[in-house]
Amino acid sequence: MSKKGYKISAEIKEEVINKIKHEGLSVSDTANQYGISSRTIYDWLGTKATGTVSLLEHNKLKKENEQLKQIIGDLTIKMSIEAKKGLSKGW
Repeated sequence: MSKKGYKISAEIKEEVINKIKHEGLSVSDTANQYGISSRTIYDWLGTKATGTVSLLEHNKLKKENEQLKQIIGDLTIKMSIEAKKGLSKGW
C-alpha cells in the first residue's frame, strides 16, 4: 500500500536544491532536515539537471565549438609542417 504524499512548495524545493548544490550539504542530511525522502530530492536534482537550454545559448556554444575546431585544425597543420621540416633537416 503506497503512502499518500503531499505537495511541497516550489520555494522549499529551490531551497533544498540550493543547500545541496551551493552550501555542500549532503542529500541525506538535507532530507532529514526537511523531512523529505532522499529519493524525492534526487528526483528534483535530476529534473533540474535536464533543464532546457535557450536557443541563444545553444547558438553561442555552437559558434564557440566551431571556433575551437578551427583553432585545433590550424594547430594540427602547423605541427605537421614543423614535423616535416624537422624530418627534412635530418636527411
